Amino acid sequence: MLMLTGQALRENGLALAGRIATATGARILAQGSNARIARGAGRVPIERLPYPVDQALAVLKDVRHLILVGSKAPVAFFAYPDKPSVLTPERCEIHRLSTLAEDSISALEWLADEVGAKKNGEVVQQPTRPALPTGGPITPDTLAASLGALLPEGAIVADESVTTGRGFFRATAGAPPHDWMNNMGGSIGLGLPLATGAAVACPDRKVICLEGDGSGMYTVQALWTQARESLDVTTVVFANRTYAILRGELSGVGAGTPGKKAADMLDIGRPDLDWVAMARGMGVEASRATTAEEFNRQFAVSMGSRGPRLIEAVL
Repeated sequence: MLMLTGQALRENGLALAGRIATATGARILAQGSNARIARGAGRVPIERLPYPVDQALAVLKDVRHLILVGSKAPVAFFAYPDKPSVLTPERCEIHRLSTLAEDSISALEWLADEVGAKKNGEVVQQPTRPALPTGGPITPDTLAASLGALLPEGAIVADESVTTGRGFFRATAGAPPHDWMNNMGGSIGLGLPLATGAAVACPDRKVICLEGDGSGMYTVQALWTQARESLDVTTVVFANRTYAILRGELSGVGAGTPGKKAADMLDIGRPDLDWVAMARGMGVEASRATTAEEFNRQFAVSMGSRGPRLIEAVL
């Protein structure tokens, strides 16, 4: 398996890795956290190493040689009782082709020549879009389908969806070409400022911020900047009224069911956050969606217009 990050996840790096995979039968995989991935129809598709330990172990269980292209050897983010921190199998040999500071593209070009990989031998993603969900409440699955069905060509996705967005990758794989950015570490609150910076850098491209409600509260003031600079950012806030990732980690380390005081630190309520009011108060047009069809309509309108907008998706 080739494990990629950095420049290797741009379009030309993925094409080279795809040719190597075709020529050798090797698998390719992105490390769990990556600054930017080129994705969509016509590009070599790639999955990320899953965050949950059990899922990551299952993905890597048959790997005997792991070749690192800019990436680090995979380890668990936290230490969990009775679970390994090293995610590769015991008999797996780890080889480094390049570090993040080195030229991964040249390294892949060299490797492609060494294994006789043919130019244009890579398998690329075919255009596919899921059907728009109809009726019923908003769920992570309906959100994934909506994004896959409506994501525009050239979009930049700033992803801090954390728990809600773990199924978004597959549903959006066949959408028109786009770039996907996510957190490289364990901080909370990156999504809104990341989207703001992307919109400043690329004013001709639609920027979509996928943000958890707990994470968004760390950097909510970025909405004011988006309004002041008339940035073309659509922010989707997933309002599940809790720090779901922190609840999951508390369970993962074996802490059991949290008591009232601990639960108070993990829930966002009493009172509930009103993201529509907060966004409007900072000059950003905003709406609330409580059903899949409402979300489809609101997101489609935002994709067809310019300027900052926020959609509070209530889960």
